[in-house]
Amino acid sequence: MLSKPRINVIIPAYNEESSIAHVVQDIPAGFVDEVIVVNNNSTDRTAEVAAAAGAIVLHEPNPGYGNACLKGIAYAAAKPAETRPDILVFLDGDYSDYPEEMVQLVQPIVQGQADMVIGSRALGQRERGSMMPQQLFGNWLATTLLRLLYGARFTDLGPFRAIRLDTLLALGMRDRNYGWTVEMQAKAAKQRIRYTELPVSYRRRIGVSKVSGTLKGTVMAGYKIILTIFKYL
Repeated sequence: MLSKPRINVIIPAYNEESSIAHVVQDIPAGFVDEVIVVNNNSTDRTAEVAAAAGAIVLHEPNPGYGNACLKGIAYAAAKPAETRPDILVFLDGDYSDYPEEMVQLVQPIVQGQADMVIGSRALGQRERGSMMPQQLFGNWLATTLLRLLYGARFTDLGPFRAIRLDTLLALGMRDRNYGWTVEMQAKAAKQRIRYTELPVSYRRRIGVSKVSGTLKGTVMAGYKIILTIFKYL
């Protein structure tokens, strides 16, 4: 059990100037030690807006969701022992997640019941239209493959998740783009990491998705997710 855990939040963000302040400001005050927005080669004012909202802003010029996450992890892991986080929380910068729900999301870790918690949109309440049909199908296919090939009981590849920093470092994350979330879950299952899922709410994002909002993004993401699942068998 972690009595008073240090918690850092990592938010990868690419062109989210319209939403990022809402995400940062909805994180429960005093609950986390630091909010880290990783500006992933944005061409808008994402970095300035995030900083004005109170976040620490890192810059990752190489495009890719995984690249942004790796940048945030490296920053957190390099902190001195007295400020190094025990738990990292990941969520998107488009305001589709409910940041206030991270209080419940981290509880299984704080209470010593799990080392990784996935926020499941499949188990929670979704606003109509918040997930495209291709997202729903992709999640079903990926979680089915994880169950059949890894024996893992996941219902979602949702971006809203919490994990112990030492556990995450032991997983040896490598993916630099679309395969990031499924890599974490596949490796956690393979290494027999204690994990659980909790229902989370989900709403329509602000702006257009860079992945599910385009045919190219959808195809590339689907291909990479399936490839990643087989890669780590």
